[in-house]
Amino acid sequence: MSVLHETIPGTDVYGPGTFIDDKVLPVPEDAKRVFEFLASQTPGFTKNKAAWDTVHFEGQAKPMIPGPIKSAVTSSALHAMAGLVANEILELRDGKAVSESSVTVDTDHAGLWLGSVFTTYIDGLDISAWGRSGKMGSLFPRDYERGVFQGIAGRTTAIYQTRDPKVWYQLHGSLDAKKTLESMGIDATVKFEKPQQYYNYIQEHIIQWSPDELEMHNVRHGLCGSICYSPEGWRETEMGKRLNSHPLINFAEQTYAKPTPSVPLAKDLSDRRPLAGIKVLEMVRIIAGPQIGVTLASYGADVIRVNCSRLVDLNVLQLVLNAGKRTIDLDITKPEDMARLQELLADVDIFIQGFRMESLKRKGLGLVNLLEMAAKRNKGIIYVDENAYGPDGPFHARPGWQQIGDAASGSSYVIGRSQGYEEGKSALPPLPVSDMITGIVGALAAMMAVRDRAIKGGSYHVTSSLVAADAISLDQEVGLYPLDVVEDTAKRLDFPDTTPDQYVSEVLVSVVNGWKKALPGYLDEDSKLMTTFEGGFWAHQTIMKPVARLGDEDSTARWTSPPVPHCHHSRSATWL
Repeated sequence: MSVLHETIPGTDVYGPGTFIDDKVLPVPEDAKRVFEFLASQTPGFTKNKAAWDTVHFEGQAKPMIPGPIKSAVTSSALHAMAGLVANEILELRDGKAVSESSVTVDTDHAGLWLGSVFTTYIDGLDISAWGRSGKMGSLFPRDYERGVFQGIAGRTTAIYQTRDPKVWYQLHGSLDAKKTLESMGIDATVKFEKPQQYYNYIQEHIIQWSPDELEMHNVRHGLCGSICYSPEGWRETEMGKRLNSHPLINFAEQTYAKPTPSVPLAKDLSDRRPLAGIKVLEMVRIIAGPQIGVTLASYGADVIRVNCSRLVDLNVLQLVLNAGKRTIDLDITKPEDMARLQELLADVDIFIQGFRMESLKRKGLGLVNLLEMAAKRNKGIIYVDENAYGPDGPFHARPGWQQIGDAASGSSYVIGRSQGYEEGKSALPPLPVSDMITGIVGALAAMMAVRDRAIKGGSYHVTSSLVAADAISLDQEVGLYPLDVVEDTAKRLDFPDTTPDQYVSEVLVSVVNGWKKALPGYLDEDSKLMTTFEGGFWAHQTIMKPVARLGDEDSTARWTSPPVPHCHHSRSATWL
C-alpha cells in the first residue's frame, strides 16, 4: 500500500465491529489508498502497479458528507477502477498502452455524485425549486408514483423501535405500503394531518413486535425489511458470512456453459468511447439498476431501458438516470411484448436485471436461459444481477432496496451512534450510498467482463449487492472518521441530524441544499462538474457529468443524448 493506515476499535463510539482511523488522511490521499486496497482484493483487476500509478486523485482535503462513513472515498476509488478498466479496453481496441494513459478522479465530484439524482436543473430551476413551485408533476408525461408515497405510505418505509428497546427495525413499503401494513394488522386507511402522526401511529404497532418476529413475518410474506444490525452483528449472521465470502466486484466466467469465441471490440467507429458498439438491455427500477446502465451509457454503450408502464417508480429519477439511453414500454406478461424483448436479447451484449433474484427465471429470462441463448448464437453474454443480499445464501432471493442495505450492513446503526442516539436507535445515511455504489460496482464488473470476453470469449455473471456496497465502507481497511471530524463536517456544512422517521429523499434534499449553501459554485448550472443539453425532451437541462476523466478527451465518459422519460421510444426500436 502507498500509505500506512492504522485503525483503532470503535466499539465505544460507533458500536461493535467498527474501526476508526488513527490518523485522518486528506480525502484524495485516502482515496488512492482505498483504490489500491480494492484493486489488490479484486479478482481479475490488474495487479500491475505501473497501471495503478496512472490513476490520480484531486479535491478538497476535508470530507463533505455528513457522518463517519467514508462514502466519498469509496466512490472515488471505484470510479478510478472503472476508468482504469476503460483504458484497458481502449488498449485492446486501439493499441495504446495503459501505462501511456491516465485516469483522474476529483474526490469532491465523486462525493457529490452520490447525491446526483437530485442535482439536475430544468429550464434554469433545480429540483428543490420545481418542488416548491408545485409544478413538478408537469415535467412528466406519465405519473409513475400514482400516490404510493402519500399519506401513511410515506412513513411505512422508516426505522422503528421494536419490543427490544435496543434493536430497531427498517420497515419498507416496497412500493406497496398497503400490502405491508395490512399483513401486520395495521390500518392503511387512517388519515392524519402531519407525516409525524403517521410515523407515531405505525410505531405504536411495531413496538409490540420483537425484532425476530418482524423478520420472520417479512420472510414468510415475501416482504422487505431488516433488523438494524451493528456491523459486527451483521457479519456474524449466516447471510453476512456468505456475502463476505464474495469479492465486492463480483463477476465470473460461466465455464459450465457452452464455450463461445472471443468478441472483438468495435473498431473505426466515430464514437471513441471504450464501450462504443456494446449493446445493453436493462430491466430495472429506482436507482441502483439504472445507475449501472447510465454508467455504461456514459462509456459509450448503446443502452435500451425496458420499463413496464403499469409498474410504480419514482418520477424524479427519470430526469437523471435515463441519460444516454433509449426507453421503451414492454409488458412481458403479454406474449407479443415478450417476443419483442426476445428480439432485442438476440443481439445483446449485457443484460441488467434489478428485480428480485431469480424472479425473471420464471419468465424464461434467468441466467441459464440467456446462457443457452448465447450458446445458440455462438456469442457470449454478460448477465448482471443487481440485488440486495448477493449471489447466494439464505436471503439471496429476498427483496431489498437501499434502506435494506443500510440497515442490514450496519450503516444505519453507525449513523445513529454518530449522532449520539441511545443504543440501537438508527437513522439513514445522508445519501443513497448503497444504491449508487451498487451501480458503479455493477458497471465496473460488467466492463471487466467485456474486457475478458474480448480476450478469451465466454459468458459472464455479475452480481452487485446493496448490502455489500454498504459493508465495504465499514471494513477495517477503509476505516471510519473520528467523532471530532464528523462534528467538524456537520458544523462546516450546517447539516442537520437525520431521524429514524425520514424517507431517503427528505434526507437527500437537505444534504444537497447544504452543499449549495456551503460549497458555492459546485452544483451551479455552469459548474465544471455539470453538463447541459439543449433540445431534449426537457428542453434546457443540466445534469452532473460522469466522475472519471481519461487522458484521452475523446474517450472520456460522457452522454451524447439527454435523459428521456420512461417508455419514450417506439417499442420497435432497434440497436444503433
